[in-house]
Amino acid sequence: MRRVLYGTHPSQFGELSSPAGGDSFPVVVVIHGGFWHQRYGLELGRPLAADLAAHGVRAFNVEYRRVTGGGGWPETGDDVLAAIDALDADVVTLGHSAGGHLAVWAAARHPRVVGAVAQAGVLDFLQHPQITRRAAELLGGTPDEVPARYADASPAALLPIAKPMVLVHGTEDEDVPVAQSSAFAASSGAEFVELPGVGHMELVDVEHPAWAVCRDAALRLAR
Repeated sequence: MRRVLYGTHPSQFGELSSPAGGDSFPVVVVIHGGFWHQRYGLELGRPLAADLAAHGVRAFNVEYRRVTGGGGWPETGDDVLAAIDALDADVVTLGHSAGGHLAVWAAARHPRVVGAVAQAGVLDFLQHPQITRRAAELLGGTPDEVPARYADASPAALLPIAKPMVLVHGTEDEDVPVAQSSAFAASSGAEFVELPGVGHMELVDVEHPAWAVCRDAALRLAR
């Protein structure tokens, strides 16, 4: 694993894991969740990155500035784009929860993102009250107070997104409603994979079959 800096802030770095044999493999950018808060970090993505590398792709597990740690909007989004800029390659983004938001948002904003996988992604900041409350922490205000930030940050406001996207979501998710993915898929034409009986964290448990669904979707888009 190699540490890659993409800025001067302590949170502006990523960890690049490569399969044996060099740097010619496709790249999957892993973006951790945690509702954009400083108390969650890229350690959440390390097992995923290791498993992706074991399956034949380079995995770039990125850290970024988060709320209470120099982040907010647009800093958090800008960091994800800058992290992608640090790699001289086309990439597939894969993210969980708030990381799913950033994965799809980056697909809309960065020309070298060729596809995205959202694992229980936060995709519409206006669709559910609990999501809007969380988004207000990232964006620094309510939709009435900072409407331009919602228009820039919410993936649902950026449609159409002309990239292949796979949305994986469990029906028993108590943190991010499954309708965040089903409704976005209906609006965008993205592939929607509903996992019956699966909650929120199973999607990032490398021992759970739900992770294999996410991993295989990323591998398919990367190759």
